[in-house]
Amino acid sequence: MNGVHHYRLQATWTGDRGTGTSGYRDYSRDVTLSIEGKPDLLGSSDRPFRGDRSRWNPEDMLLGALSQCHLLSYLHACVRAGVVVVAYHDEASGTMVEDGAGAGRFTEVVLRPRVVVAEESMIARAEDAHLLAHEWCFIANSVNFPVRHDAVVTAR
Repeated sequence: MNGVHHYRLQATWTGDRGTGTSGYRDYSRDVTLSIEGKPDLLGSSDRPFRGDRSRWNPEDMLLGALSQCHLLSYLHACVRAGVVVVAYHDEASGTMVEDGAGAGRFTEVVLRPRVVVAEESMIARAEDAHLLAHEWCFIANSVNFPVRHDAVVTAR
């Protein structure tokens, strides 16, 4: 499955309160992300940056992309290893540091998957599958900060 894949979306700012960006406090950070055939995703900036906490922010989406990419890569690695996963839940967290000059960067993401496999004999292979999933995760391979895993695997 080699190849180049292209992705497209539309991002539309919906935060004009009547005066555009006339001042830092004069506009909303609301954005609508659209992809044909999918529900719109309502975005904003994070609350410390004058955003709407009820909407997804870019930091949330990056953390979600890393968590979901690992999950999907992991499930595939388990199939290849003969491991039957019956439950998977991740409590992911990320750390972003501002530089004081208006910029910042993520310094780390930690994924904490809690995996349940069908049989105790599968636990070791299921634990090893996290390493392969990390190698395969397109998103983790695209970021310039560490993505760590603190996984726990148990049997049903």
